[in-house]
Amino acid sequence: MAHILVSYPSTTVKCGGFSGGMPPWERRQSRAVGVVQCCSCSSTEEVGVFGKVENESKRSKSRSREIKEIDNNNNNNNKETDENKLDCLVSEFGWEVRRLVVEDDEMRRVAFLQAQAFHTPLLLFNDLFFDFFQAEVLSGLLYKLKNSPPDRYACLVAEPANNSSRESQGKLVGVVDVTVQRDTPVLQHLQGAQEYVYISGLAVSKSFRRRKIASVLLKACEMLAILLGYEYLVLRAYEEDLGAQTLYSKAGYHVVSGDPPWLSSWIGRKRRVLLIKRSNI
Repeated sequence: MAHILVSYPSTTVKCGGFSGGMPPWERRQSRAVGVVQCCSCSSTEEVGVFGKVENESKRSKSRSREIKEIDNNNNNNNKETDENKLDCLVSEFGWEVRRLVVEDDEMRRVAFLQAQAFHTPLLLFNDLFFDFFQAEVLSGLLYKLKNSPPDRYACLVAEPANNSSRESQGKLVGVVDVTVQRDTPVLQHLQGAQEYVYISGLAVSKSFRRRKIASVLLKACEMLAILLGYEYLVLRAYEEDLGAQTLYSKAGYHVVSGDPPWLSSWIGRKRRVLLIKRSNI
């Protein structure tokens, strides 16, 4: 299954929440591949890694308090009318897409879906590194929800429609991030636009892939862009991922540029391409 990449360029709204301004799955591409290497840890750092386990428990409690704080703030938000309009953005092929509910369990399920999609399996201590990776994804989600207005950032989730099979009832099967940005290198491709909707972090549960969920999520992103009044949608994908580019092409996106060659040769990161779509606003 193809995944839309996350990128956090400099904008007026900081929605990264990751150390170094780069999400963990992007940061990995700039590192040399090793047998045990993952994120910022390697086999030579085992003592340091295990020393973090106790601290992780404390951070988990802190995240729970942050989730409750965000929930309380949302309950006091005066934009209830706008929120009600976005309860269900799209319902197709047996799937519905809505905004994420700011609630402990649902946020953790979203973090698990994205971590599952972007985590690179390791030969040693894979479960431990996956837990760290998932915690970092959750931390980034908390940061974005806490620091971004609802008309600048949204986490959209896909779930089965009411008449779906029992197999999928009550499950989150897909997720995608939508952020309003105005990065100058991107705007040069968008005639007359001052801002655009950036799509990132698209992930579908392994058990529910190839069931049109990614297509429904992309359509929900476009619907949100129309409701918010934005003309262009933008996303990035790896140049070598032809399956992903086929998916986006069918959804109406086309390639307009790519990363400079030196970025992959010097830093070692896979080359990405920039795709745009004009909404039906």
